[in-house]
Amino acid sequence: MASTLSEYLDSQDELVKEAALALPHQFSQCTYSLGYLRQAVYLCTTCPEARGLCSACSVACHTDHEQIELFPKRNFRCDCPTTSVAHDCTLHSKLEEENKENQYGQNFRGLFCRCGRPYDPKAEKETMIQCLACEDWFHESCCNLRERPTSRENTPEVQQARPIAEQPTGNETGEDTASEASSSGLPPPLISGDEYESFICGTCVSQNPTLIRYAGTIGATMVVRDRPDDPWRHFNGSAKGDQEQVEVEEEDLQSVSVLGNKRSLSPSALSEPKAKRSKSIRDDEPISSSTLCLAPPQEPLARKVLTSPNKWEPETSLGTGDLFFTLNFRDRWCYCDSCLPPLKMNPYLLQDEETYEPPNDPDSGLSLEELGMRALDRLPRDRAIDGIHAFNEMRNNLLSFLRPFAQEGKIVNESDVREFFASLTEAAKKGRE
Repeated sequence: MASTLSEYLDSQDELVKEAALALPHQFSQCTYSLGYLRQAVYLCTTCPEARGLCSACSVACHTDHEQIELFPKRNFRCDCPTTSVAHDCTLHSKLEEENKENQYGQNFRGLFCRCGRPYDPKAEKETMIQCLACEDWFHESCCNLRERPTSRENTPEVQQARPIAEQPTGNETGEDTASEASSSGLPPPLISGDEYESFICGTCVSQNPTLIRYAGTIGATMVVRDRPDDPWRHFNGSAKGDQEQVEVEEEDLQSVSVLGNKRSLSPSALSEPKAKRSKSIRDDEPISSSTLCLAPPQEPLARKVLTSPNKWEPETSLGTGDLFFTLNFRDRWCYCDSCLPPLKMNPYLLQDEETYEPPNDPDSGLSLEELGMRALDRLPRDRAIDGIHAFNEMRNNLLSFLRPFAQEGKIVNESDVREFFASLTEAAKKGRE
């Protein structure tokens, strides 16, 4: 590849800038000691174990391995320094026991979406949306936002597994990752990314009575059709005026069907385990409940979609039950005795989550020259002087080598530069003999 010296230097500057943007953090500390937290997780496909790595270990310990970025997962502890990963952790010296509380869904097998496909960034045309609850990723076409691109294979048959009891970029959840249209020239999706703040998949919606109650109402848009041969359309309530105020009895909530079954919920399912109490509700700012329910009436069409036994069948489904929540959806919840408990069991529904990020690297934006000078400053004085002499000698030789190219207006090829450094290496070998 031929280029002028100025073009080469400009390209190096661009590479330094790109590296600073891509890797702005320090990667010198494994997050294992921080415990279970929401953090970016990476799957190493070179290692045989399907386990998760923190950002630092993905760079420092597995940098030469093939990896898949799974994006943030909540309540996750780095597996790198544990007995569940054979590859040694270079950042955490003590070998730790296996993380018992980590949850490993299909993403840890390299599979995504309800269609159970692997993700190939080089071939994938569609934007994928992250569920706020289970943190899996979904194709736009699998959410009925667009037709499936013709280049994709037919959906393989997969069992509808229950998602990880929680939900992928937190506030980077479906919020930050929701995108407009794919950048691959596909037509815009039925609902563009700037029309909603968060996305929750139909499976997760079906597990939460309050989400079921709000499904298809204003601010909680669904994609539905009235008959299997009708086109897909938005559905976000009947646009009624004021919300009805309804006194809700506990038995009313118990009759809500979950996961498409008409089985009543047990009283224990309605109570909130202490271990899952919301950390987002501070003691000095309690959220009080009341018996006065301000939630909108449940939409019959939404209930029909969520309880349909064939909602996963593309040919006959009237909808998958996915919800697209508009901006500030957390401000619109009802806090009555029936609606609040299911929300408090899932704190991310009440408040944005904090996602751990490694500390910023002060050297990330420095040029190679600046980094070299910093390294030189850390050397003992005699070694630093020897290094400066060696650098100056190399610089003078390089200038002498390049001068004829400049005088004759010739292009410096990669082979020319390699030849120059090969001659320096050969001269150094002869000098040591």
